[in-house]
Amino acid sequence: MADSAQFKLTYSTMFNPPPELHAQFDAALQGFRRDAMGRDWPMWIGGQPVAGSSFVECRSPINQDWLIGRFADAGADEVDRAVRAAHAAWPAWAATPWRERVALLRRAARLIEQRVYAISAAVALEVGKNRMESIGEVQETADLIDWYCEQMEAHDGFDRVLPDDPLPNFRSHNRTVLRPYGAWAVIAPFNFPFALAGGPLGPALVAGNTAVFKGSPETSLSGWLLLECLRDAGLPPGVINFVTGGDDTGRALVQHPQVAGITFTGSHAVGMQILRQTMQGRYPRPCITEMGGKNATIVSRHADLERAALGILRSAFGLSGQKCSACSRVYVERPVADALRERLVQLTHEIAVGDPTQQANWMGPVISRAAYERYERLAEHLRRVGQVDAGGQWLTDGELAHGFFVAPTVARAPLDDAAWIDEHFLPLVLVGEVDSVDEGIARANASDYGLTAGFYGAADEVAHFHERIEAGVTYANRPQGATTGAWPGYQPFGGWKGSGSTGKAIGSFHYLQQYLREQSRTVVE
Repeated sequence: MADSAQFKLTYSTMFNPPPELHAQFDAALQGFRRDAMGRDWPMWIGGQPVAGSSFVECRSPINQDWLIGRFADAGADEVDRAVRAAHAAWPAWAATPWRERVALLRRAARLIEQRVYAISAAVALEVGKNRMESIGEVQETADLIDWYCEQMEAHDGFDRVLPDDPLPNFRSHNRTVLRPYGAWAVIAPFNFPFALAGGPLGPALVAGNTAVFKGSPETSLSGWLLLECLRDAGLPPGVINFVTGGDDTGRALVQHPQVAGITFTGSHAVGMQILRQTMQGRYPRPCITEMGGKNATIVSRHADLERAALGILRSAFGLSGQKCSACSRVYVERPVADALRERLVQLTHEIAVGDPTQQANWMGPVISRAAYERYERLAEHLRRVGQVDAGGQWLTDGELAHGFFVAPTVARAPLDDAAWIDEHFLPLVLVGEVDSVDEGIARANASDYGLTAGFYGAADEVAHFHERIEAGVTYANRPQGATTGAWPGYQPFGGWKGSGSTGKAIGSFHYLQQYLREQSRTVVE
């Protein structure tokens, strides 16, 4: 980024940015509203823009009067064209020397950085994400692509010479190489439409696969802006293809016989359905799924409660609780429960909720009317079975009435209530009391999910937490976020159990290899 040579933006450093960052975002936001809002946007298939036969409107959750644009509702024919284009382009792309692929992907990462404010302004309007989270997501995407390029280089293109066989009369030369699969499908969610499309596309493409990707119908513009960066970097026609649409489009993509592998980020139910489908057919296909979380934070009686309350608040209510890593459960030891709850409620009342593109507001809306209504049902349920300590209502004053704004909510419920089990994707955190850290860990582990987990306590308690917690991403005593804020090269991000299918984390040393398959080669002279 060009803001400051000394400032490195990550989700941990975003709380005190340089002033010029805000000025550049405001200028980009004004430019997007003036020049780009309300347009018809095409798909991209085989190196050409493709208009759809039918369109779906995308409106901002901040204000439903704001038309982001109209996007094609791709049918099976358009999906087939995209996959066939990717399949046809694959042999030449796979044969392209890996260093050339790295150079092209790095060029795309630099274009993302050059356009970071223009893209993040669109992300903020489309998702309802605040400016710092939006800028962070776009920058994270560039860093992810760079990370996988570095991993390709560090492993010398995954081509290794092995010892010759000990044959007395022959010379037997051996090597192992990792090779791409073919046309890869990437399906991204609404909450991180840029990073969770670009993050998987980076390793898929640098490995030598071609790709077809789609985002959520609520956030298709982010996908198009990512496509432009990849296209403008010089990727050959057919190597990257972009389709838009809803569930039917996604099903057609997953079920296409020429799709060689799939990366999906979304709900557990859909992810499991896709996993089962990839096991059917003539042979299984690789499938990488990231499927949400019901993330817990455990607070010991020895914790710094100010740090704990701040970290919980940031993870529970950042992006209106619509992160797969959001903190939705807190188990606090009984002697400090009242003090923690009191401070958390106080901080929650101080949150500025409103248009998140404005610097003064930290929390924006939920994504849709369905989420808006789901929030109301959950709040009413908690009032019946437990207690709402803060929030619990729609926010409808003034301009907020035009969007899907709700109050950040702190609540309590019996520890066996379903609200502790189900993933809600809402700005609501439950706080429950436990008798010990061990009980808190046991309750945290009593979930089908295992994405992220947080802990606040004494230094000599941290190792015990890490050894016993069943989660792929863990944080201890972190005020920047109890369960959120992973960044490439600093915190690999991936889930255990029902949160992920591979045990390999995004932005880790082990992720890129999933887009490759091994071939052992022996030549005897």
